[in-house]
Amino acid sequence: MLRNDKAGFGWITIVLHWAIAALILTLLGLGFSMRRTPVDPVLQFSLYQWHKSLGFTALGLATIRALWHLVEVRPRPPAGLNALERRAASATHVVLILLALAVPLAGWAVASTSTLNIPSFYFNWIVIPHLPMAKSEAAEDLWTLVHMTLAYLLLCFVALHVLAALYHHFARRDDVLVRMLQTGSRQRASSQAAGSDPVIAGRKKP
Repeated sequence: MLRNDKAGFGWITIVLHWAIAALILTLLGLGFSMRRTPVDPVLQFSLYQWHKSLGFTALGLATIRALWHLVEVRPRPPAGLNALERRAASATHVVLILLALAVPLAGWAVASTSTLNIPSFYFNWIVIPHLPMAKSEAAEDLWTLVHMTLAYLLLCFVALHVLAALYHHFARRDDVLVRMLQTGSRQRASSQAAGSDPVIAGRKKP
């Protein structure tokens, strides 16, 4: 099942979710390595180009994910969530989508305002043009601070998101995490095959 339905997420949403998650974690690791550890200048330049290439990829996927979120069916909330938990989950998802867009955009602004005017080579295939922004040290410093602050904020929300998913899976024993591992149609099939098995059919407490 490619698209979402009321029972759960489709493969498009699931693949976008995990691809963006993997890119975010990789970019955070690269960003830390570039800025916090002494490396050879040639290697540092290569790391910056990889960081920018992966960042543009993340921006593209995040844009698709944001548009998909607007037009696609949203599955029913998992059973057992109260109104406050549903609102919190929805707000967290929106914030994650917005930050996944804002962080690479701020990074693009850093490259665009840098007085070094270094081209952004997208995996050595094409050159991504800079944004039409004035170049100055002050502007570069400002956007570097914005990029870094948003990246750390994104990391905090990702950690919160992961902890919440693990809490639901192991403590609440509901299907919050399972919904992002298999499609709604597979969940229905598993539930019907399992019958009354509480682990497979919704992971509810016995």
